[in-house]
Amino acid sequence: MNFLRGVMGGQSAGPQHTEAETIQKLCDRVASSTLLDDRRNAVRALKSLSKKYRLEVGIQAMEHLIHVLQTDRSDSEIIAYALDTLYNIISNDEEEEIEENSARQTEDLGSQFTEIFIKQPENVTLLLSLLEEFDFHVRWPGVRLLTSLLKQLGPPVQQIILVSPMGVSRLMDLLADSREIIRNDGVLLLQALTRSNGAIQKIVAFENAFERLLDIITDEGNSDGGIVVEDCLILLQNLLKNNNSNQNFFKEGSYIQRMKPWFEVADENSGWSAQKVTNLHLMLQLVRVLVSPTNPPGATSSCQKAMFQCGLLQQLCTILMATGIPADILTETINTVSEVIRGCQVNQDYFASVNAPSNPPRPAIVVLLMSMVNERQPFVLRCAVLYCFQCFLYKNQKGQGEIVATLLPSTIDGNYTATGNSVSAGQLLCGGLFSTDSLSNWCAAVALAHALQGNATQKEQLLRVQLATSIGNPPVSLLQQCTNILSQGSKIQTRVGLLMLLCTWLSSCPIAVTHFLHNSANVPFLTGQIAENLGEEEQLVQGLCALLLGISIYFNDNSLENYMKEKLKQLIEKRIGKENFIEKLGFISKHELYSRASQKPQPNFPSPEYMIFDHEFTKLVKELEGVITKAIYKSSEEDKKEEEVKKTLEQHDNIVTHYKNMIREQDLQLEELKQQVSTLKCQNEQLQTAVTQQVSQIQQHKDQYNLLKVQLDMGTQATEWRSKDSFQEELMLSSDCVGLRNQNPISGSMKSSQASALNEQASVTASPRDSEQVVELKQNEIKALSEEKTAIKKQLDTSNSTIAILQTEKDKLDLEVTDSKKEQDDLLVLLADQDQKILSLKSKLKNLGHPVEEEDESGDQEDDDDEMDDGDKDQDI
Repeated sequence: MNFLRGVMGGQSAGPQHTEAETIQKLCDRVASSTLLDDRRNAVRALKSLSKKYRLEVGIQAMEHLIHVLQTDRSDSEIIAYALDTLYNIISNDEEEEIEENSARQTEDLGSQFTEIFIKQPENVTLLLSLLEEFDFHVRWPGVRLLTSLLKQLGPPVQQIILVSPMGVSRLMDLLADSREIIRNDGVLLLQALTRSNGAIQKIVAFENAFERLLDIITDEGNSDGGIVVEDCLILLQNLLKNNNSNQNFFKEGSYIQRMKPWFEVADENSGWSAQKVTNLHLMLQLVRVLVSPTNPPGATSSCQKAMFQCGLLQQLCTILMATGIPADILTETINTVSEVIRGCQVNQDYFASVNAPSNPPRPAIVVLLMSMVNERQPFVLRCAVLYCFQCFLYKNQKGQGEIVATLLPSTIDGNYTATGNSVSAGQLLCGGLFSTDSLSNWCAAVALAHALQGNATQKEQLLRVQLATSIGNPPVSLLQQCTNILSQGSKIQTRVGLLMLLCTWLSSCPIAVTHFLHNSANVPFLTGQIAENLGEEEQLVQGLCALLLGISIYFNDNSLENYMKEKLKQLIEKRIGKENFIEKLGFISKHELYSRASQKPQPNFPSPEYMIFDHEFTKLVKELEGVITKAIYKSSEEDKKEEEVKKTLEQHDNIVTHYKNMIREQDLQLEELKQQVSTLKCQNEQLQTAVTQQVSQIQQHKDQYNLLKVQLDMGTQATEWRSKDSFQEELMLSSDCVGLRNQNPISGSMKSSQASALNEQASVTASPRDSEQVVELKQNEIKALSEEKTAIKKQLDTSNSTIAILQTEKDKLDLEVTDSKKEQDDLLVLLADQDQKILSLKSKLKNLGHPVEEEDESGDQEDDDDEMDDGDKDQDI
């Protein structure tokens, strides 16, 4: 408060005395009046004065305004006036119209008033509760005020909101507001809330922010939308950039697929609006956030694969080859494609297959390289193409081989080779390497170095490249032509590029070192460059020459008698001095542009003169500087011991590799046997099931057979009894008829008719022909059942025989698995012995000052762990 009074007193043109009195009276009315209308009118008057007399209103009225927010919540009108007044006091938006001197005096007013407001955290909590009001006149000014507080003092306000119950959730409801102005200002509020706060970013993301923001972008027309799309994209960047948890959530939620429609941009000749360019630029940056080289490798790789699977990469390549695309969008698209394919073999292979829509079609890589070596193209575009080429070759030995193949004499037509009147990738690189444009020299040299990075095979293949210099003269090797240009005293940028290429080419490749030393002019040139006392501009070249000479010593296989390690070190001692040599070598890492290039893979330079170092080359310098220094100071005896240890180590490595290969082969055999056992088990289970079903069917047939047999016996007995009964009845009827012949004719006729009826009934009941038919049917059914029983019995015998054969085969396989396991255990014991010997030899090597790579050991350990795990699985089986 004292500070504010000091600022107020120091103003050159303060308010008149009557204005100060008016503000004081209005504050008194707000504080003491019992009538709501009176208080409302007083707050409205303060609002009208707050823009012009911001300092005075802030000093005198802030406390009263906060009290109004606490006590008069039932009246939305006075709440709206109070919120607007507080916004005018805290916000700096109106200061643009103030004169420069006045602005300087009050530039800290916003942060000072914000500090007073949040001194009581309850004030921020009160403001959050007001945002729950649906009334537009309360909610909208509340959103604006909270946004201004976050802009003024972000971290403390963020912390208050973070610890407030449901604080972030309340703000997320703003995105669902049907009134666009509140929804849009809610996006701006969330931008300020999520800036540089990982905890709040995670909460916002898990409150379904991605779904809501992507819906808004779609509803607004994607890249054709207005500034609302821009604000949503900025908020998405806040949520995803450097936040691995949110990036994974975004990928797992299948939101990457929803980005594809953003880039469905047709060729447009009518021009792009500035807003569309801004939107698409932010969309491309958002893709890059997900695949940034600074992200964890696993997260980047999964996002890269998802972008290929959903067609996003294909859509980006369509923009890359389209016409009518603004230059800055094309440049950013190239950078985006670069990071989507970087280190991902599937994406790199797809990119290699992309062709430009020309006649005849040209590979996209060739078209891009044509832009890179064209000095009339914009500098940022050339840098982007170089980055794309580097990313295409990063961890891509297949692509490296295809590029180098275009330089070889007997190249078979491929993706990047010359056809007809077109040019190949190799021709473009050579043309850039030896052009008169130093920037093209540097870009081509770095691009070619990336084709050799970590690939000893291609380093040796490139030694075969021969160049025709002029008519009538024999061709010279590419290696020699590079050293020839160095000795001609070209521009520093050209020499730096060529020296980086040569250092990359010769490192870890003794054959290339031999070829380089075979030219008797190379070593004198390097020693002469290093020994001279040159200006600061030439010191970097001297350092690179020292590095190249050091590489020629460290990776020297002593195959040339005149240029063996010891003789080269003696030459350095005689002509340069070891201390001077090491000092010149240190010029590289001490250069002001070295640390900048070592930070990020992308070649991002403000202007061409800053294009000196390549990112991958800085890693090579860091790796070799120390070992070269040690190699220079080693004696010949130490070198001999080191060579012996190296040879012994190589022998043991070969033995270990041999045993590892044997173990891998046995692992494959074991896997095959496991699969066979599994297949036999499945077949056995199927046969057992079939046998069980057949046994059940046989039992059913037996039951049916017994039931039918019982029914047949009962039917035969019933037939016999009926026959006897009918015969007796006939006899009785016959005797009755004889005895009653002389009686009443009517009764006689009735009895006669009854007897005939009984005879008919007996004939129907006990017909011998029907009985025979029933017996015959039953006998046929029994015969059929007997035959079926015999067939089922034969099938059961066959199944039992098959099961016995399979069980025998299974026993044989189990025996083979056991034997293989025993043999593998013996090999593992032998391998452990070899590892102990290797460790002892490596310790000796360390004692001699030779660096030992630990990656192979960790990798071997992982292999051994995998093998032990497989062994445990075999025991379980």
